[in-house]
Amino acid sequence: MFAYLTRRLLLSVAVLFGLSLLVFAMVNLSGDPVRLLLPPETSAAEVARFRTAMGLDDPLPVRYVRFLSHAVRLDFGASIQLRDPALELVAQRLPATLALAGLAVAAAVLIGVPLGVLTALRRNTPWDTVITSLALVGQSTPVFWVGVMSILLFAVELRWLPSSGSGTWRHLVLPVGTLTLFLLGGLVRVTRTSMLEVLDRPYVRTATSKGQLRRVVVWKHAFRNAMIPVVTQIGLQMRFVIGGSVITEQVFAYPGLGRLLVNAVYARDYPIVEAGVFLVALILIAVNTLVDLSYAWLNPKVSIA
Repeated sequence: MFAYLTRRLLLSVAVLFGLSLLVFAMVNLSGDPVRLLLPPETSAAEVARFRTAMGLDDPLPVRYVRFLSHAVRLDFGASIQLRDPALELVAQRLPATLALAGLAVAAAVLIGVPLGVLTALRRNTPWDTVITSLALVGQSTPVFWVGVMSILLFAVELRWLPSSGSGTWRHLVLPVGTLTLFLLGGLVRVTRTSMLEVLDRPYVRTATSKGQLRRVVVWKHAFRNAMIPVVTQIGLQMRFVIGGSVITEQVFAYPGLGRLLVNAVYARDYPIVEAGVFLVALILIAVNTLVDLSYAWLNPKVSIA
């Protein structure tokens, strides 16, 4: 276990270094933020002074070395627009995104896993056909379209829920529901496929032939062994909702990290983009590590040494 964690730590450092180089190059080559911040009539001398004050007049390699020397101390500088520490601004938005992601994944697991088990136990029945068909439709429908339609129905027509913003649990219903609907499709299908594979194995048939109760065979013998692909799918979904919640946050004007990063990209606010990508990468690395560790708990035969 210790050897595995050591290797994962070293690999994570390499990944973060490569990611920092890629993001730094992309955001710095995308345009000049000085021209966005200053009025068009600003003189060349004033533009030059402002660029020097912001540290944007040095060559790109010099600026990257300076950025990296500060980043290892978790200092990403101040936001070009807001002039507040970039990491502090990102950390303020992170809880909102984690709440959105956590609730969506939890709802998808609580609904999708039982439905997947049900469709496996009722294979080739109307239950199976209806649930898998709805799961396929939910997975195929664009998230932004579901979000817009839910706003029109529940916020505009019925006036049951707010259409945007945050502050109360009612503001979370529509964005969480939109993400959950998309996540359910993949989770139901993976759970169904994995359960069908396990239910056809000899040890499950042997347990059934010995007269054990059906629920004992399903939940004690089959369910746990079918969970490795399901846990993998949950990890993928967590990565999606944390790293790809931009669309949902934009549709519902939700003040999360994804919306902050989109606005920072448009404004070429390099420190916020770099701090946000770094923090998201750390979270995703932690999620991947936890998913790998769960394999050994679900199946002792799996070695992660």
